Amino acid sequence: MTDIHHGGCQCGKVRFRVELALGEVYACNCSRCGRLGSLLAFAPIDKFSLLSGEDALQSYEFNKHVIKHKFCKICGIESFAIGRAPKTRGEMAAVNVRCLDDIDIGALTVKQVDGKSF
Repeated sequence: MTDIHHGGCQCGKVRFRVELALGEVYACNCSRCGRLGSLLAFAPIDKFSLLSGEDALQSYEFNKHVIKHKFCKICGIESFAIGRAPKTRGEMAAVNVRCLDDIDIGALTVKQVDGKSF
């Protein structure tokens, strides 16, 4: 079951809306996510809307350059990334659940993902 969530960066310049299920979130150990401490949930791009702050976003790509990590150039927070799903190749939003409003992180099931091996 999906719910509508709102979120954004620390300073509030970047705001977004996303429809996704939060039963399980992912903690990746790749060189970026592991250092950031992101907890990720994924939604098809048509379920994600950037509400404000496009002018404040900076992109970062690394490794295979298939994910556009979006961070606020004012406060530095990466609240989401845009990429393609490995199997379907459909465009997806990878949302940092820590950036969603009113979410109890402790109530979520966290699955560890071995991103170092990709």
